[in-house]
Amino acid sequence: MLALSESGYRVDLLTLPVGEDKQYKNVQIIRVANPLRIKNVPIGPSLTKIFFDIFLFWKGLMLCRNNNYVVIHGIEEAGLIAVVLAKMFKARSIFEKHSDPFSYKKGLLKNGILYLYSLVEKITVKWCDGVIGTGEGLVSQVNKMGYSTRAFHIFDIPSSLEEPTEQMIATRRSTLVIEEGECLVTFVGSFALYQGVDLMFDTIPQVVSNSNTIRFVIVGGKSEEIEERRNILKQKGADTKVSFLGKIAPDILPEYLYASDILLSPRISGVNTPLKILDYMKAGKPIVATDVASHRLILDETTGVFAKPEPEYLSQAILNLVSNKEKQEQLGSSGRHLYETIFNFENYKRQLSECYGYVLSNGAKTK
Repeated sequence: MLALSESGYRVDLLTLPVGEDKQYKNVQIIRVANPLRIKNVPIGPSLTKIFFDIFLFWKGLMLCRNNNYVVIHGIEEAGLIAVVLAKMFKARSIFEKHSDPFSYKKGLLKNGILYLYSLVEKITVKWCDGVIGTGEGLVSQVNKMGYSTRAFHIFDIPSSLEEPTEQMIATRRSTLVIEEGECLVTFVGSFALYQGVDLMFDTIPQVVSNSNTIRFVIVGGKSEEIEERRNILKQKGADTKVSFLGKIAPDILPEYLYASDILLSPRISGVNTPLKILDYMKAGKPIVATDVASHRLILDETTGVFAKPEPEYLSQAILNLVSNKEKQEQLGSSGRHLYETIFNFENYKRQLSECYGYVLSNGAKTK
């Protein structure tokens, strides 16, 4: 929104009835109805999102009837809605692809939804005027579909552009450190399987059994998921060294990341770079990550420590880095430099403007 606004566009953002409303110049945030009072919407395709997609379509239809939109921009499963509305009202459409749907596999019903979504995604790509893929792997998936639609690789940026002050960081750290001298190892993310949460919670007992100075800080997860994991850790005698914070607003999250010592990404699948990696690099803190393709897209040995996605290797990587303060400083500094020179808002805004310029200048394609 902010990038489009600063590029001179007026934006109506039609979105779900959850989240924080913020004020941006030339941006109007419009939320659909929430008759079931749903408070949490899961990541990835789901029945909950299909329910809200019905409301998104009808509200979008009303908005299009009353406004002369030039471009309708749909993200993830809302891409098809954007394409259909654009066809109906002679606008142009952009589909923004953030993830590989099959990263979310879990159970027969979920897999069935994902298969249907993959078909919907192909139709969306075929009909839209431009695709944005937030990772090279996602762009490759689009290109392999064989359609003429141009796919743009536009990297993610951190979830917040806020820069906390030294005082804010110190205050936040004082609330996280329970025992003097603790090293804070922080994870941010949902408890979805592809995030590697099983791997992480198998790793934690091994780490704390070898060091009494490490505290794990877990950001994310639903209350019932947190309670389940806490009970498992308690059975293994590791619960006292883990702090569960639940969900934290994006603009407050930097305070926690900057106050940490090491940032953890145990992801085990997916072809796109985890958004958290951009937040981690912005914080200027060393990263411990599993050695998988999605991490290697932007990280290397100058910005992170890699480990095989197995508990013994991940725990050893964490322990080794905790004892090497000089390497922590080097990795954190390199990550911050990468954010400042490449993965920053100004570069993102420029690439997004190029995509919009292409879609507007080429007109709607005949497919």
